[in-house]
Amino acid sequence: MFLPEHQYIDALMLHNYCSGRCSYSTIAWAGSLSHGRIENVSYAYKHTSSADYMFRVFNALGQISFAFAGHAVALEIQATIPSTPEKPSKILMWKGALGAYFVNAICYFPVALIGYWAFGQDVDDNVLMALKRPGWLIAAANLMVVVHVIGSYQVFAMPVFHLLEGMMIKRMNFPPGAAVRVVARSAYVAFTLFVGVTFPFFGDLLGFFGGFGFTPTSYFLPSIMWLVIKKPKRFSPKWIINWASIFIGVFIMLASTIGGFRNIVADASTYSFYT
Repeated sequence: MFLPEHQYIDALMLHNYCSGRCSYSTIAWAGSLSHGRIENVSYAYKHTSSADYMFRVFNALGQISFAFAGHAVALEIQATIPSTPEKPSKILMWKGALGAYFVNAICYFPVALIGYWAFGQDVDDNVLMALKRPGWLIAAANLMVVVHVIGSYQVFAMPVFHLLEGMMIKRMNFPPGAAVRVVARSAYVAFTLFVGVTFPFFGDLLGFFGGFGFTPTSYFLPSIMWLVIKKPKRFSPKWIINWASIFIGVFIMLASTIGGFRNIVADASTYSFYT
C-alpha cells in the first residue's frame, strides 16, 4: 500500500499473476471437474420473463468488461518504462498486453466452461461456493485470492492514490512525503474494505461498476482520443476499427449499467449485509 511508484511493484505483479490468479483459477476449474456434474443438471435457460433475461444479459456484459478492463492503468505503467526512438516503450507494452490477456484467457475460460458443465444453470457467481468441500481446498483458493489482490490492488489503485495525494498536497497543504501517502492510501483502502464487506451482492455490482466505471476508460475513450489526435483517413481500416470500438463500448456502458442497477433493485430482497 505504501510503495511509491510502479517500478517498485514489477516483481509483485509477476508474483501476483503467476501464483495468485493462476492458482485460484486452477483450483476452481479442477475442483469443478473433480466434483463432476450434479444430479439432474440442467443447461436450459432459467424460467424467467423476457425483460429479466435481457437485463441479466446486460449485467453479464458488464461483468465481462470488468474482467478484461484495466487499460487506464497501462498508461501509468508505460510512463515508468524507459523509451528511446530505437526501443520505444510501446513495443514492450504491446507484448505485455498480449501476455496479460493470454493469462486472463487461460484463467477465466476453463472456470466458466467447466463450472457451467458441472453445475449448469445452478452455478453460483462464485463457483467455489458450489464446491463446499473439501474445506482445505476452498481455504487454499481463498488464500490465493488474497495473494492475487495484494499485487493487483496496488496496480489498479495507483492512479487513485496519486489523485488523492495530489489533492491533499494542493488543497489541504499537506507536505509531500510518507505522511500524506499513509493517510491517503490508508483511508482509501479502509473505504474499499468497508464497501466490499458490507455489500455482498458481488455479481450485480460487477456489472454495474464494470459498465459506468471501467468501460469508458477501457473501451471507447482511448479510441476517441486516438481519432482526435491522429486524424486518420475516413473509412480506412483503423478509422473503422476505432469507430466500431466506440459504438460497442458505449453500448456496453449503457446496457451493463442499466442491467446491473436493475438487478440490484430486483434482487435487493435477497441481500443480507455482512454475509
